[in-house]
Amino acid sequence: MEKKLKLPEFKNEDEERKFWAKIDLSEYYTPADLEEVSFPDLKPTSHAISIRIPDYLLNRVKEKANEINIPYQSLIKEYIKKGVLSS
Repeated sequence: MEKKLKLPEFKNEDEERKFWAKIDLSEYYTPADLEEVSFPDLKPTSHAISIRIPDYLLNRVKEKANEINIPYQSLIKEYIKKGVLSS
């Protein structure tokens, strides 16, 4: 540890955000001070979207999802993820 970090009392979250945005933690901590943490229950934020696709395509996706026994919306998400990550 380089020097002691003294935290002020924050009146609200905006004030706290401004504090953390301005501070350089490398002045207070070294890599040896860091600890690995895990957040097993943390789920990524998701947003509902609406898209228009032809009926035949939606039916084909539903058929494929039924074949592999998963919800069709999950299959669509997997297809999108695969397409985005492979580019």
